[in-house]
Amino acid sequence: MIVIDTDILIEIYDKRSRLGNAAFEKIMNSGDIFCITAINLHEILYGLLKYAKPSEYLLQLPVLDYTKEDAKLAAEMEVRAEVRGRKALRTDVMIAAITINNNAKLYTNNKNHFEHFDGLELVR
Repeated sequence: MIVIDTDILIEIYDKRSRLGNAAFEKIMNSGDIFCITAINLHEILYGLLKYAKPSEYLLQLPVLDYTKEDAKLAAEMEVRAEVRGRKALRTDVMIAAITINNNAKLYTNNKNHFEHFDGLELVR
């Protein structure tokens, strides 16, 4: 299973984006199960609603919820990042925890936001 990060979704929604077209092709031809997290859903819906863009296709993607176990892991990961001197965005830590706890990989172009989280596998 592969979790699609918000930056990839933004590129896909931008019809003029070559990165988005390539990402969409990669997703469609991968044979993997793709999903998003409840956190990604919030982030992308906010932008789509703000700019009055359609969201009905997005709502068809499977969504992984943010659970108590995810909250525990995210808090631990955020503290570890701070101890190492790396400030992490709280939403990124939450997305990483959901991905790890679901034994999934994360598909993102923001590798520097996520590569320092132990146990998180990124799609290359």
